[in-house]
Formats: sequence, structure tokens, C-alpha cells
Amino acid sequence: MRIAIVSGVDIDVIRHLEKHHEVIYNLDAKPDVLRNTIQGCDVLVFRSGVSITAELMAHAPNLGLLVRAGSGLDNIDLEYLKLRDIKLQRIPEPSAQAVGEMAIALMFALARNLREADQKLRQGYWAKLELESHLLSGKVLGIVGAGNIGARTGQLGAALGMKPMGCVQASTPAIAAELRKKHIQPATFEEVVTNADFLSIHVPLSDSTRNMINANTFAMMKRGSYLINLARGGVVDEKALYQELTKGKRVRGAAMDVHEREGHGKISPLAELPNVLLTPHIGAMTVETQQDIGRRAVAMIEEFALTRSKHKASSLQPGPVQIDPGFQPPAMAD
Repeated sequence: MRIAIVSGVDIDVIRHLEKHHEVIYNLDAKPDVLRNTIQGCDVLVFRSGVSITAELMAHAPNLGLLVRAGSGLDNIDLEYLKLRDIKLQRIPEPSAQAVGEMAIALMFALARNLREADQKLRQGYWAKLELESHLLSGKVLGIVGAGNIGARTGQLGAALGMKPMGCVQASTPAIAAELRKKHIQPATFEEVVTNADFLSIHVPLSDSTRNMINANTFAMMKRGSYLINLARGGVVDEKALYQELTKGKRVRGAAMDVHEREGHGKISPLAELPNVLLTPHIGAMTVETQQDIGRRAVAMIEEFALTRSKHKASSLQPGPVQIDPGFQPPAMAD
């Protein structure tokens, strides 16, 4: 099979697949380059940052499988997949631990004022008695999007003595019961926002979630609270956040791992603010997580390859000979 890999993956994935398949590895996300890369491919492996459009997939008539090495769907034309009957497989589970740990790390960094402490010490200034810091223990951890990743974040927070509460888009008694088992108090969006000392965002980007964290949200938040976004750029209204952090009185600081504009040369409008931590979409980028994702991706691709080869083999097998009942063989010549 011909496999196109257009996002960074664990190197062992490439090495394994190259033993059995033709692999094209190209991280140039320019549309014209992507079109050339996927031509003739059976499988496409990608992450966020690459737009998998209908126009792009139309250049790969053999395409039968998309492997999203993560959980997001906002960069995929899902309607076109249905139209072409292209199989999509995601790998969301391994990211939960990594993103959850990253969320907690950012909370620690904000609460203990680590950015300013590091910066001042590098300049030779001993600010031990000047830097304000706070415990995580005893604080309310508000989780917007208490799904796979959000719930794991809540569990990690609970282990530190935090008080997690979370909301989901469409709750049911079963979902609420499952959250309680994980020591997360089910709540409405408004309850989560107004009670949180740390508001952690873990929702996909869609029409319903775009700019859902906005000026109205900040006006509801507790004074001295913090915002952490490891979901998707576009879920938080960055202009409104800038206004809140510079002129508002409620949000003390923010940590943003995802941004409205991402990639080389893109500078966040929040970069000039001292009470903001910015990271380049690395929530799931641990060695162990990527190795796990890689193993699962290989298994998915090999299963697809086996299924496709069996289908091709069966289509080449001659069927039973059908003889017309009225057929008469020609007379043999003398």
C-alpha cells in the first residue's frame, strides 16, 4: 500500500511501515505540496495543523483510510468522508494523561508565579519575599468539557487536593454518575465558570464552541481566577482575554497551549503580557504518548491493509460458471 504521512509521528511508525509499504513522509502543509503527496495513496496519517479538505482528498482516488493521530475533528471535511465512504480512525486515548499533566503543570506555574520568578532570578534579582503564590490544594478546578481528557485532568487535580467540577455538552444520569466515580462534581457551564479558581478548557472546536469563552464568561469568573486552554485555538476569544487581563478585575492570569493563529512566525497578541504563559500546542507531545499513538496507528493501518488485500483477492477469484439452460454445444466435426 501507499501511505502518506503529513504530520510529525514517532520515527518507529515510519520505520515499521516502510518494511511493508511505500511511505511518503512530507511535513510541508502547503496545499499544492499536500496534493502531490497524497496522489495515489491508500492511507493518510495526520495530526492538527493540516486541513484535510474535500478538494485535497479528491486528488487521492484510492484513499480508503484516514488516521488522525489524536482526537480533534475540526480540520477534516467529514461530509466528504461519508460521500466517498472513507474510513476515519482517531487515537484520542493516549493524549488524556499527557494533556492532563500539562494542564496541572500550567496551573502550578501560574499559581506559583514561576515565569516571573525565573525571569527575575536570571537577571540577578532575588524576589523571594515579593512574589505572590498560591496552593492548588483546596481550590476549585472547573472543567469545561469533562470528556476523556477533561475527566483525566479532574482526576489528577483531585489527587492534589483540588475540588473538581465539570460540565459536558449533553449530560445524562449515566455520564453524571461516571464523573462522580472520578471525583468530579457534575455541574452546568455557568456553575463551573462562576465557581472555578482554575478554569480548564477541554472542548473540540465547532460552531457551537467557537469563542465560547468570551467577555461574558470572564465577567462571570471568580476574582483572582486563572484560565487554562489546552482545547483548540478559537474556543477562547483572545481579544476579549487580552482586555480582561489588562483592564479587567477577575482573571489573574492565563496559560494558552493552543492559539487562534498557530505555526512558525505567528506571534500571539497575548505575548506581551507578563501574566500569561504560552506554549506551542505541546499538550500531548510527550515521548511516551507519541510512542503509544504510533503503535496504535500501525495496528490500524495493518488491519486496513489486510482487509483491503482480502477484498482485492476475492474480487479477482473467478465466480461459478453460469450456463444457459438452452445452450447446445456445436456438433463435432468428423
